[in-house]
Amino acid sequence: MLAAMDLPVAVPAQRNPVGAHVPVAGRGLVGTGLAYAARVGAEAVQVFVANPRGWATPPGNPRHDEDFRTACAELGIPAYVHAPYLINFGSESAVTRERSAESLRHSLHRAHAIGALGVVVHTGSALCGPRSAALAHVRSHVLPLLDELGAFGAGAPQLLLEPTAGQGSSLCGRMSDLADYTDALDGHPLVGVCLDTCHAFAAGHDLAAPGGTAAMLAELTDAVGPGRLKLVHANDSEDVLGARKDRHANIGAGHIGADAFGELLAHPDTAGVPLIIETPDGRHDPDRVEGARHGQDIRRLKELRAAAGAPALTGVPA
Repeated sequence: MLAAMDLPVAVPAQRNPVGAHVPVAGRGLVGTGLAYAARVGAEAVQVFVANPRGWATPPGNPRHDEDFRTACAELGIPAYVHAPYLINFGSESAVTRERSAESLRHSLHRAHAIGALGVVVHTGSALCGPRSAALAHVRSHVLPLLDELGAFGAGAPQLLLEPTAGQGSSLCGRMSDLADYTDALDGHPLVGVCLDTCHAFAAGHDLAAPGGTAAMLAELTDAVGPGRLKLVHANDSEDVLGARKDRHANIGAGHIGADAFGELLAHPDTAGVPLIIETPDGRHDPDRVEGARHGQDIRRLKELRAAAGAPALTGVPA
């Protein structure tokens, strides 16, 4: 376990913890991941537990898992896992669909081992034919995985569906697309939503317009019902509205703009929902300070949170 000075500092609970996707290579979940969180001021973290661009399902280290679980619990830091990008249950390949199921099962089980609250998975594309055929594959492969989670009891992680930027034959781009997807999973109680602001903007939700965020959240609630939004990926967009391109920008430096994030933080539907940034981190800046821009983005979101004036929530880290 790291020394206390290497870990984030526990602070009073706030309405929306603000954090980042953190690296874990090198010294692991605590030695790299939580140390990075401390450096950038993250109050919530998201991690990969496998190569995001591969099919390998590496075992965890039980001692490291316990250290991470304990540290997050003591500090009040909610943790999430992002599943690999290759997962697509709408693939035309039966092999890919089977590998997708095994990869997602691995992420769900590893999430439980490290005490993560949820696993984010991209909703994929309909490459196997019509949308109905792709959703049938989603049902046959994913519903059994959700049922397996019953063995974990109250500590089971949620599956958080992340709509993509609407490119190609995307199964979910607009929030309304989530209705059929969650219906395919029988509205399972462990299914939630991870909203990526860049994806939503790219898919045509005008978050930059006054009231645009509220309109998007209303469409989300209409699609899946209230209370399903569990996580936000807070990313500005390098591209214009409806471009269907997934290119993240730092907060306030893209076409969405900072005001939309202030509106998001003040909306009642986001109460208690953590924000995770996946923005450029500065490693390619001239001074090559890894995490420099992450720290700036987190500070900016905290300023917007304070300006929104939302009340603190008991038990939610700030």
